Amino acid sequence: MVTPAAKRKAVAHLVGIHGMSERRACKAIGFCRMTVRYQTSRSDDAGLRQRMREIAHERRRFGYRRLQVLLKREGYLVNHKKLFRLYREEKLTVRRRGGRKRALGTRAPMTVPVLPNERWSLDFVSDQMTDGRRFRILTVVDDCTRECLALVVDTSLSGARVARELDRLVAERGKPKMVVSDNGSEFTSNAILTWADQSRVA
Repeated sequence: MVTPAAKRKAVAHLVGIHGMSERRACKAIGFCRMTVRYQTSRSDDAGLRQRMREIAHERRRFGYRRLQVLLKREGYLVNHKKLFRLYREEKLTVRRRGGRKRALGTRAPMTVPVLPNERWSLDFVSDQMTDGRRFRILTVVDDCTRECLALVVDTSLSGARVARELDRLVAERGKPKMVVSDNGSEFTSNAILTWADQSRVA
């Protein structure tokens, strides 16, 4: 399939080299004159692209939705459709993991918290009952005091449920500076990303 850019180039060649009119050149190759004269109104978004590449390099496992949250914090207002287009154009798609490999890039060592509520850790453990039904337990631990702040048990725990439990904990104990977890689907859902953004928790 011939691309519009290639057709424009062909029209320019016929006009410049062979002295044909634009109308005749377009008719010869079956190309619309309006398309030839079209000038894009899109901004180049150079600053946004540059910042997006920088964040993606630092956070190699973040997809475009998580990048959107971080960019929004820095004042870049862009909808998810445009961001996804730029994300694909910059070839920033997160690669699928292929077995156990070392993480790409250099990870900064995690500092040891010295005060309560400086950092909470979230994780899931699971078990099953005698009848075979499985259940999960959300654990929330203060990394400084090593205190277990919450144990939430249910047969299903969604990202929205996790966000509600975090709101309850914040109301009781105050807001943490940081929350850490693995990349489980409950912790990377839109509900948790929205919670982190609105709560201003790293």
